[in-house]
Amino acid sequence: MKFCQSCGMPLADEVLGTNVDGSKNEDYCMYCYRDGKFLQDCTMDEMIEHCAQFVGAVNGRSSESHASSFADGRVVTDEGKANEGLPNPITKEEYIGQMKMYFPQLKRWRKTLAVSDDEAMKVNPALAGIKELIAQMADSLPIAYISSVDNEGYPCTKAMLAPRKREGIKVFYFTTNTFSLRVAHYKANPKASIYFCDAKGFKGMMLRGTMEVLTDAKSKEMIWRKGDTQYYPGGVTDPNYCVLKFTATDGRFYSDFYPRSFFL
Repeated sequence: MKFCQSCGMPLADEVLGTNVDGSKNEDYCMYCYRDGKFLQDCTMDEMIEHCAQFVGAVNGRSSESHASSFADGRVVTDEGKANEGLPNPITKEEYIGQMKMYFPQLKRWRKTLAVSDDEAMKVNPALAGIKELIAQMADSLPIAYISSVDNEGYPCTKAMLAPRKREGIKVFYFTTNTFSLRVAHYKANPKASIYFCDAKGFKGMMLRGTMEVLTDAKSKEMIWRKGDTQYYPGGVTDPNYCVLKFTATDGRFYSDFYPRSFFL
């Protein structure tokens, strides 16, 4: 099921919004988007408050029925109807709390977070501490897992030594063999992901993005370490030594028994 990327309402053909030319818009409902523009000039929090009016023991109907959905899949279509028939009714406050986690993933409210801007991170309270957590896991865990896509379209995952260097929480550098299967995958398809797992702390961090294969002297010298000759006998100029540069676009982490998604 698709959902309105503004209010979270389940999308069916009859409630699709319209573009400037009158064609159906596949992302937004008619209550949020019409003739190529949003009908409400509001913030994400104001939209959540608007949708929350349909939650609670209120008699009657709203002036304009505007369906919305819960993160667990329940649908709200009428004022006071959200809890009808449910063994565990949800309060308005609980709904608002859920939507503060859910709405930032919707297209209209999705924010581009500059990892160097701590204030931007605070826009979404669900991401509190995300920057520090990624950095801590990348710097302290001995193993990272990287994934590539093979020529049949299947994901392939491999354990790697921790990244040699990182630039904030967006760019990570690894060493590997130039003639490896992994490098062949990335040359054919740069889509990639990296995963950090803290088994003791029951935390997991996945970043999606692209992987570049670097073989220039500057890149190779940048992350070369004493002792690497045990892997690359020819030294820093060994043709079988190359650098993998991963650049993240978005990610998802699991901590405190709850998953959260974010964008970079």
